[in-house]
Amino acid sequence: MFIGYLTVAKGCSSCGLDYARFDPGDGPAVFVILIVGAIVAGAALITEFTFHPPYWLHAALWLPIALVLSLALLRFSKSLLIALQYRHDAGEGRLAG
Repeated sequence: MFIGYLTVAKGCSSCGLDYARFDPGDGPAVFVILIVGAIVAGAALITEFTFHPPYWLHAALWLPIALVLSLALLRFSKSLLIALQYRHDAGEGRLAG
């Protein structure tokens, strides 16, 4: 499905399905930002109120975790949105008639 980390191929190498009609746009990034932000913010608050670490330790801990989680979830969420567009035959907005 992908030829790079996030670059969608022109078509499926097995069945020949054309991926040109699927465009998830910024949806995957929005979902990843919201999910990773909630996880990291919640964990940082729990850590702060439980252990009271210095701020440099928060930065050293949560910035790499946020980066790794974002990179891990971004490709998955993009492929999920493309699969959902295929499953529901989604397309550009058009008027009935």
